[in-house]
Amino acid sequence: MHLAEKDGKKLAVKIQYPGVANSVSSDLKMAKPIALRLMNIKGKDLDKYMNEVEERLLEETDYKLELKRSMELTQLCGHIEGLVFPKYYPEWSSERIITMDWIEGIHLSEWYKTNPTQADRDRIGQLLWDFYSFQIHELKMVHADPHPGNFIITPAGELAVIDFGCIKEIPDDFYRNYFELMAPGLSDDKPRLIALMRELDFILADDTPQEQIYFQGVFSKMIELLARPFAQPVFDFGDKAYFAAIHALGDEVSSDKQFRKSNAARGSQHGIYINRTYFGLYNMLHQIGARVKSGLPDGHWLFGNDKIAETPVTGKKQKAA
Repeated sequence: MHLAEKDGKKLAVKIQYPGVANSVSSDLKMAKPIALRLMNIKGKDLDKYMNEVEERLLEETDYKLELKRSMELTQLCGHIEGLVFPKYYPEWSSERIITMDWIEGIHLSEWYKTNPTQADRDRIGQLLWDFYSFQIHELKMVHADPHPGNFIITPAGELAVIDFGCIKEIPDDFYRNYFELMAPGLSDDKPRLIALMRELDFILADDTPQEQIYFQGVFSKMIELLARPFAQPVFDFGDKAYFAAIHALGDEVSSDKQFRKSNAARGSQHGIYINRTYFGLYNMLHQIGARVKSGLPDGHWLFGNDKIAETPVTGKKQKAA
């Protein structure tokens, strides 16, 4: 971001350097052979993930699309008290420039070094959680780049969101399957658990019975860790043991010979950016040591609300969150 001024007003100007958009596809083509060796999966299986990443990266270079989405999302999320967003200026923006208000304050990464009170940590953490929860469960699209540099704490103690370059739209079927995996008691319903894992490509059609049992076990552990905050009314993201368990599972899986020798791609391509969003959010909440009300929203369809709602962004009919 560059600081500019017009008629005494401070503006933030985001400028795209020439050639960025053209380099995305060529860079990914160069990265594909490396990814194939590192991930040990078939080239055709890798394509769905590479295509997903390429699509998101190309969208990030489309400043007209980013400007449109930024204006839409800031309006739709503007009701969340304590959140603030810059005003965007289409008349001063173009294919390579986005102009918005300059927001005074310090980045989240600097703010938590100032030793804020636990009450302030919890308050900012709850704003982060509510911001993402509303997007995912209500809008079915999400700001999929949750790192501290995209958030500013203003002098008034508000949380400002300053970049909407990476947005992931969430398909209805993926959303329902993904969050049903986190439903309380699902582990006791093995047929349904396996059916969902098949829908989400964790278990594949040509897996042997032994592979089905193995991968069901591995992904059940991952899902339990991801879902743990949803299962509690208030979750302490400052809990070091929880994040130690996440890292330990990652080390266990990465060194597991049976996992490594499987050369099949597992997991829906839509999970790339949703998982990135949640683990980025979890890491920010851990860094600031926040305790948040993290249960699924009241009336969420997992708890029996199955009404049809219209999304404010797309106007499509879908199941209510």
